[in-house]
Amino acid sequence: MSMTDPIADLLTRIRNAAKESHDKVEIPASRLKANVVRVLKEEGYIKNFRLHRDEGKPMIKVFLKYADSGESVIRGIRRISRPGLRRYAGYEEMPRPLSGAGVAIVSTSKGVMTGNKARTAKIGGEILCEVW
Repeated sequence: MSMTDPIADLLTRIRNAAKESHDKVEIPASRLKANVVRVLKEEGYIKNFRLHRDEGKPMIKVFLKYADSGESVIRGIRRISRPGLRRYAGYEEMPRPLSGAGVAIVSTSKGVMTGNKARTAKIGGEILCEVW
């Protein structure tokens, strides 16, 4: 069965695993998903990730990060642009989730990056998701 929104599937798997306090979660891999997970690691929302093959299929293993109290570092994760309604923004109107406490992950012509980096580089793009 084909999946219509693989990024939403990635975010849902991470959200559900964090809610259940799992150490890791495995996700079918793609280049875009790997770049989104790389940004999550750079911003400190996950411990690490690893690309590997499981029975010939590429997979991403995401190691989730928790605070000392056992609470997930990811408080919320939400898909913004979706196949039925694409959301784009220029660098001037790049969103700042929770007044800068969260990050927007943006797909630009220079690759996948945070909204702050896109604003600094003065490039716009598709707003994939917000994480806080």
